[in-house]
Amino acid sequence: MAEQTVQLVKKYVASRLHWLQNLPEHQQKAVLANLRRGVGRMPGELPELWGVFLQDLPEELESKTGIPSYAEWAIYLALTLYALHQQGHSLPQDSMHKENVQFGQAVRCLVKTGEKPEDSSVLRRFNALATATTMPERAQYLRNIVQMLRAESVPLDYVKLAEDLYWLQGRSTAAQVCLRWGQAYYAVMREQE
Repeated sequence: MAEQTVQLVKKYVASRLHWLQNLPEHQQKAVLANLRRGVGRMPGELPELWGVFLQDLPEELESKTGIPSYAEWAIYLALTLYALHQQGHSLPQDSMHKENVQFGQAVRCLVKTGEKPEDSSVLRRFNALATATTMPERAQYLRNIVQMLRAESVPLDYVKLAEDLYWLQGRSTAAQVCLRWGQAYYAVMREQE
């Protein structure tokens, strides 16, 4: 069941990113600006974002309790962080969403030349994210890392990030997500040696 849910999350995020990237420029800028206002907020807290992240949302992904579901958190964070990351970059030619760029790979790109990866302040932020236990706390660490990615124009696969964010909320799957992030971080490092 959870695997089917994650596939719906990925499909939905991909469709919303495609929709965003194909809006007329003026409308696109307005929607992205609204999404940026949602960074650091709870899903559903800002009514002006409801249509962006809830329109055509499969019913199976919706919360039935008023508390955001795993899927709603994953979708909301992926879309708001994408909007933050995209700021200052024009679409479609300079999209900060790029398929197959894993989160750990992108973070590794932030390590400065000549800096030891294990001593990097980026790794400390990455580790803080991996050990965070609540979605609002994770959102804060993600925001800081995405701001760094934006500053360096390092893209990220936001569909894959949404999947990771979904699994990160499960007790039995969070460690697996963090392990994949760490593997991607150090795989890039091995490739560069």
